[in-house]
Amino acid sequence: MLRVSKFTDYAVVVLSRLEAEGGVQTAPGLAAGTGIAEPTVAKVLKMLSQAGVVEGLRGARGGYRLLRPLASLGLSEVIVAMDGPIALTACVDGGFGFCEAEQTCPVRGRWDPVNAAIRGALSAIMVSEIASPMPARRAVPQPVLAAE
Repeated sequence: MLRVSKFTDYAVVVLSRLEAEGGVQTAPGLAAGTGIAEPTVAKVLKMLSQAGVVEGLRGARGGYRLLRPLASLGLSEVIVAMDGPIALTACVDGGFGFCEAEQTCPVRGRWDPVNAAIRGALSAIMVSEIASPMPARRAVPQPVLAAE
């Protein structure tokens, strides 16, 4: 099963909250607003800052802010920031030293197009698309049964 980590999920939640609140937000404030533990929010923000997704500001009015709107931030950027390179196999784009069978592997490099397709698909999805609230569901009309 292909899954993103909890940290990637938390990152999307934190980014969504950052955009909704606007301006500079603190880790404790984001933790309170998201229900995610403060140490986890701090770790997520640090990783996002290192990846250039958010900016940390020091001082009395410090905190974190988005460097660009979520509508221009690809989901793949968040995944890479939190989980590392996107790939289904250990041999990522011709990388070496990740597999004990790489010297004799008959499919070495054959996963590269698959990995590229997945990265492309995830890059096409903007964080704003999954961070925005779900549209309200319309009630499905129930058939009216005639009384007997």
